[in-house]
Amino acid sequence: MITQQLFEEYNGQEVYVYLLSDKIDVIVCSLGATVLSVKVHDRFGKKTDVALGMTSPSDMVDKGDYMGAVVGRCGNRIANGSFTLNETTYQLARNNGTAHLHGGEAGFNTKNFESTIDGDSVVFEYVSPDGEEGYPGKLKMRVRYTVKGSTLAIDYYGESDKDTVFNPTNHTYFNLNGEDDGSILDNVMQINADRYLEIDERLIPTVKAEVAGTPFDFTQAKPIGQDIDGNNVQLRLAGGYDHNFCLNDNHAATVYSTKTGICMDVYTDCCGMQFYSGNFLVGQEGKSVYNKRSGFCLETQFYPDAINRDDCDKPILKAGDKHHSSTQYVFTLL
Repeated sequence: MITQQLFEEYNGQEVYVYLLSDKIDVIVCSLGATVLSVKVHDRFGKKTDVALGMTSPSDMVDKGDYMGAVVGRCGNRIANGSFTLNETTYQLARNNGTAHLHGGEAGFNTKNFESTIDGDSVVFEYVSPDGEEGYPGKLKMRVRYTVKGSTLAIDYYGESDKDTVFNPTNHTYFNLNGEDDGSILDNVMQINADRYLEIDERLIPTVKAEVAGTPFDFTQAKPIGQDIDGNNVQLRLAGGYDHNFCLNDNHAATVYSTKTGICMDVYTDCCGMQFYSGNFLVGQEGKSVYNKRSGFCLETQFYPDAINRDDCDKPILKAGDKHHSSTQYVFTLL
């Protein structure tokens, strides 16, 4: 069942869309094509909201740390905010130290998407003009949210009239204890990746490294907090986990809460996934007050700074081609 209603006017009309099944309830919003709420039955029969979220559009843009939003054109970081494509160098905003982050000063998270109901789905669409945030090409971007049974699926589509960089992802913060719990450290996580990308002091990836024997080894399930404060230079640089994992296959991760019994499996056709442990949350006031490590993100994507790397696929969308990528979050009970 799908219903929709006016949210709050902010830079145009905002729309709440409710996607409901007998297993999960999801609320999304046209501002930033944002996930506002994901309610799942816990082991006690209660519907628990496992997605952190803001309650006003202005806070979503100004204070929300991309909470629940679709980010782009290019999710994650681009070193020095620049890249070269077809022998032309493009300079983007450096909105995260010397890096370009999540599409720039006014990325997709700040844009109003047009919404259309389509069967079990809502489709959000935004047209990014040529040169917006420094990117080449007029880009038509669509995001489809679908709820069926216990699955929330996110499909991303893109077409451009010039070669461009395109790497959208979703920035929902999860806490499977419930969004108001305050800590993710006892959420138990398994990541299907034998390698990850080390970072430098700018949080820009450097080399691929084996996870074995490091705090980044989640090949066997363990609590997020088990190694997070260990004596490790990579953890110190990021204040916790904020690293891309090089996925082995399409089953990216499994996370569960021993408190609620809620389990979430992540499936994707993307090659990478950024695991971010909410290191920079500093008391944001949303549905609850969110402090450091009160939510985690699993952002499926091309590798960060892939446009400037030669050891991975580059997020180049050729003029006239059609991009499609997909990620599914499947909720069950232990």
